[in-house]
Amino acid sequence: MASHPVLIQPSGLRFDAPAGTSVLMAAQAAGIKLPSSCRNGTCRACMCLMLEGSVAYAIEWPGLSRDEKEEGWILPCVAQATGALEIQAPGAAPIEPAAAPVRPLTGARR
Repeated sequence: MASHPVLIQPSGLRFDAPAGTSVLMAAQAAGIKLPSSCRNGTCRACMCLMLEGSVAYAIEWPGLSRDEKEEGWILPCVAQATGALEIQAPGAAPIEPAAAPVRPLTGARR
């Protein structure tokens, strides 16, 4: 399956987005957290600026105005990279592994 390199600015984080996978889901699979909420293109929480590249949308008309699209804004939750992509997403960060829960020591008493 083909994949496309994605560079996130200003963090410099990089990952590959497999064809047919949203940019948001590919980032998460690579251990990168992007701001998001609805994951269906309506809330705009994930909105970021596309600096280079191109995307295709999994839905007919995502929650962006025509002007926003022309300015380069994208919604990574429903956008699929169609080639190398560079985006500006200041809120991007590595996903921190969850700390293991602290459990009290148990055992038989002597």
